[in-house]
Amino acid sequence: MMSVKPCCIIDRFEGDWAVIEYGEKFFNFPKELLPKDAKEGDVLSFYVQIDKKETEKRKKIIEDLARDLFVDE
Repeated sequence: MMSVKPCCIIDRFEGDWAVIEYGEKFFNFPKELLPKDAKEGDVLSFYVQIDKKETEKRKKIIEDLARDLFVDE
């Protein structure tokens, strides 16, 4: 018997959300991030990567804010 790897399938839409089925699990995904022609039953392909530059930028902003909050006056 051939095993089928789990894939992400649009199960349905609920308001601004797409309900995505992945194996036996479901999760919500913002409909606005899907292609305009996405419909129920479509199989989705995702590519996810870490944006290290943006992560460092945001980390610095948070550190600067925290430092400003806890400055001894």
